[in-house]
Amino acid sequence: MAKDPDTDAAPASRSKQPAARAIKTQRSTGGAERPPQAYVKVQTRRAFEEVALQIRSQLASGALLPGDCLPSERELAEQFHLSRNTVREALRSLEMAGILEFRKGMYGGAFVREGHGDAVVAGFSDLFRLGMFEPKHLKEARTLVSVAATRSACHRATPQDLIQLKRNLEAGEAAVERGDTAERVRLGLEFHRLLAKASGNPIMIILMDALMAIQSQLIELLGPSPDDMVMPARRRIYEHVAARNEEKAVKEMQRNIEILHKRYLADEAPIKATVRRK
Repeated sequence: MAKDPDTDAAPASRSKQPAARAIKTQRSTGGAERPPQAYVKVQTRRAFEEVALQIRSQLASGALLPGDCLPSERELAEQFHLSRNTVREALRSLEMAGILEFRKGMYGGAFVREGHGDAVVAGFSDLFRLGMFEPKHLKEARTLVSVAATRSACHRATPQDLIQLKRNLEAGEAAVERGDTAERVRLGLEFHRLLAKASGNPIMIILMDALMAIQSQLIELLGPSPDDMVMPARRRIYEHVAARNEEKAVKEMQRNIEILHKRYLADEAPIKATVRRK
């Protein structure tokens, strides 16, 4: 595909397409053979939606895998019997959904993104800014997700997961000693992300990322909680998880969320007003 998705692919760029396709061949030879990529002529009022749907179907069937490069806009337009503008609109919609990413340069083009939840996180953040979520909603969701992640982490956390949690905790305590509140807050949000990672559940990781994005915005509005309110609880959670003590770890997590969100719930009206003014 072209260096820029809005232009035709240069001959030199097209000549490199076999390199991208070779990756697909290598990846497919290691396991079950992947179905071929094939698209059919589109005839609908909102053609770009049909184009996006067919590409999504290619992902579902295994014809496209993370890291694969799609054909150029010109090639796709010919296969779909549509204008390049329509194909471009479909590709942009998939980029906004977090499915594709555009890369520049000689080997650039539209690539299937590796699995992550950036689009989900961005969507949650936008909804908070629009006033869709309130602190009480965040508290309830955090309790559900954090408790589930904590339970799973007590059983599934690997030695490397525990090392990362401990390093995060120690870095947070060092930030407190230096009086670096911003770093302590950043590490606190990361602590919960690491806990979700230790659960071994990718959906849990995405949900925690989204919740921490909203939590970060609340902190920006209200300021961080006192060190003595969060750091001792964080250490106890780590120690219980490391000891595989599910009951104590969950109880401490619930207590921690309850205490922190009393403050947010008390300031719910100012938060709503601030969000609406933005």
